[in-house]
Amino acid sequence: MPGNMLVDSHCHLNYDGLAEDIEGALSRAAEAGVGFMLSIGTRLSDFDGVLATAEAHDNVACTVGIHPHESGKEPETDVETLVELTQHPKVVGIGETGLDFFYDNSPHEAQERSFRTHIAAARESQLPVVVHTRDADERTIAIIDEEQKKGTFPGVIHCFSAGPELAKCAVGHDMAISLSGIITFKTAEPIRETVKAVPLDHILVETDAPFLAPIPHRGKPNEPAFVAHTAAKAAEIFNISPDELAERTTNNFFRLFAKAERPVST
Repeated sequence: MPGNMLVDSHCHLNYDGLAEDIEGALSRAAEAGVGFMLSIGTRLSDFDGVLATAEAHDNVACTVGIHPHESGKEPETDVETLVELTQHPKVVGIGETGLDFFYDNSPHEAQERSFRTHIAAARESQLPVVVHTRDADERTIAIIDEEQKKGTFPGVIHCFSAGPELAKCAVGHDMAISLSGIITFKTAEPIRETVKAVPLDHILVETDAPFLAPIPHRGKPNEPAFVAHTAAKAAEIFNISPDELAERTTNNFFRLFAKAERPVST
């Protein structure tokens, strides 16, 4: 366990697999050196629960938004609604939003409309937009490029599993790239090679719990404590100590999510 605190920059504490034992998950996270977690909103219809979890724990903040899987099912939101919901001190980002053309759970047009709405809310609030993208690199790049030209906004590509073009786009717009347990998988060598070229001051680490548990827990429910395994692999990729990786990625997180209240002990 590194001496410096780790941050799980993307988890779903209110999803089945974690919601049943949030206190236990947070306790195990603390034992693993994970001092702060960002719990991600995916539906406005259950945002109250996500917010309540953040309100109940000093070391948890949250985001508000509609996941691309839900963008054809949830009522369409608008910029004003999202910005209004960010007024709460515990809401530190917008999303998760983006494009998922792999599962195609929602029409592409609905996903793109929702993505642009969330970006506009991020631009207005200057809170980071959390971007999900799968099998949609080309459109994701095009939309980020177009929208950044209208006015800059902060953001992060979460659970990065794309190619070098998207990494270059994100870094070029001063957005972060968040690494999940995928980087520990044997099949992920192309992703590791892409990540290696990203400046370290753009890197975050995450679990996406309860999904995508890293090796050695692959196939089991993921939880925030396991971000330590992802961080250890990231330290290998960047050829630095786990302690430096923890320090750098934690500093990156609180610089990007500047509204989040950093625990005093760090």
